[in-house]
Amino acid sequence: MNHSEEYEDASILQGVPDAFQRLWTPHRLVYIQTGTQPSDDQCPFCIAPNLTDEQALIVHRGITCFVLLNLYPYNSGHLLVVPYRHIPNYTDANDIEVAEYAALTQKAMTVLTSIGGAHGFNIGMNQGAVAGAGIAAHLHQHIVPRWRNDANFFPIIAQTKALPRLLGDVRTEIASAWRQIS
Repeated sequence: MNHSEEYEDASILQGVPDAFQRLWTPHRLVYIQTGTQPSDDQCPFCIAPNLTDEQALIVHRGITCFVLLNLYPYNSGHLLVVPYRHIPNYTDANDIEVAEYAALTQKAMTVLTSIGGAHGFNIGMNQGAVAGAGIAAHLHQHIVPRWRNDANFFPIIAQTKALPRLLGDVRTEIASAWRQIS
């Protein structure tokens, strides 16, 4: 008996049912294969500035920091503020980087409120892998726009997040508004 005959009925492989839905994320395999963190030469935040804005989802390039869309957003318009320098912690940033980091965070909030009518924001940094940083070696801050009632039944019942807009469309709109808002 070959394997294809042996496992014709995949139901025998199901195991014990549980309450979890499965969201397949093969794009995150690199983190698992390399000890959960990309190597410094594979750091997406170091690679991004060398790509076009469209390829990297960059909405603004500053002097010491840049702003880009999160490739795996919690909500539409989920932005990241990132220093160009490959530093792991906020305490490693110099005064000029800290000032631009803060100014870009404020500007991001203004832009997202202007174009999307955000009612609030989750803003945060996870410092270190043990704190939940997906890319711990390169400092970055999340800016997640929130709206009243933005938690529909999907996350509550199906543990799935619905994102109503494509990343490229969101990047174009934010980048355009970024240039227009002073």
